[in-house]
Amino acid sequence: MQALLVLEDGTTFRGKSFGATGIRFGEVVFNTSMSGYQEIITDPSYKGQIVVMTYPLIGNYGTNDEDVESAKPYLGGFVVKEYSKLFSNWQAKESLGDYFKRNNILGIEGIDTRALTLHIRHSGAMKAVLATGNVNEKELIQKAKNSPGLVGIDLVKEVTCDKKYLWKKAKDSKYKVVVLDCGTKYNILRNLVKNKCEVIVVPANTQADEILGLKPDGVLLSNGPGDPVAVKYVIEATRKLIGKVPLFGICLGQQILGLAFGGKTYKLKFGHHGANQPVKDLRTGRVLITVQNHGFSVDIKSLNKKDIEITHINLNDQTLEGIRHKKLPIFSVQFHPEASAGPHDAQYLFGEFVQMMNKYK
Repeated sequence: MQALLVLEDGTTFRGKSFGATGIRFGEVVFNTSMSGYQEIITDPSYKGQIVVMTYPLIGNYGTNDEDVESAKPYLGGFVVKEYSKLFSNWQAKESLGDYFKRNNILGIEGIDTRALTLHIRHSGAMKAVLATGNVNEKELIQKAKNSPGLVGIDLVKEVTCDKKYLWKKAKDSKYKVVVLDCGTKYNILRNLVKNKCEVIVVPANTQADEILGLKPDGVLLSNGPGDPVAVKYVIEATRKLIGKVPLFGICLGQQILGLAFGGKTYKLKFGHHGANQPVKDLRTGRVLITVQNHGFSVDIKSLNKKDIEITHINLNDQTLEGIRHKKLPIFSVQFHPEASAGPHDAQYLFGEFVQMMNKYK
């Protein structure tokens, strides 16, 4: 079936649909990962976005039950150069197209993803609409312009869990960690268990007093979608946790901490999405190849340097990638140390969180 991807500036790409049919809205962004499409599709941080894969062939190893990062996909749509109907992998259960049909996700193939990526790099990420069948192109442009986008929109409430639950308790667990679920990836929880933690996940609107009532050794502020300024309830809860318990923020979690400390955030031109972002650890001089997925960043200049130490910097554009409080047991990173799927350079940060909890304990 014919499909159209129409950007708010009127740029149009024609291709063929695979997966579900209909119409979807979202901010169009590109991801530079060469593999790991199932982890990308199931990352809740992609809520409200249409993802373009720069790697040309997608779907060749199908989908399975093990490589999901959340209960279901949340992204608005998926754009590829070539979709592989044939798939081969020892874990594979179904094709990507069948997976999309089952989860009501719309995909489009057969467009020039290189041209689209260059357009996004030049003009910035923008609102878009993805539609199948016989549709009016001019009407779609107007619909894209009228769609809500990401700025000022609370998307966390649409991906967080409904109620508190125990993820897993390691047999030899030494620490209790509460994860404030703004759209957490499963591999964050798995890595905490690997580091001898009992993991309790709570909804994003959980009050600070309730979190402290669980008597955690540490609290992890998870990744998640959208504009951090829009989730004021998470920022307020974080402010009340500061100084009461060790805190570790990942991706959106760093932005929440930055705002809780009085800093400001801003929207990046086209964001960081991929498994190949170089980040320098300023404490050691070591360069990490990291997995990233975010469209907003904390403004370095807005942070109080008397209290906050800059620990990590992105080597592509010099944006903020990590902070640490100079006195309190608090640190965060903008990238994904759980790296699923992707390089494992930054997994040592879970060990640092454990060391911080142990020292505070």
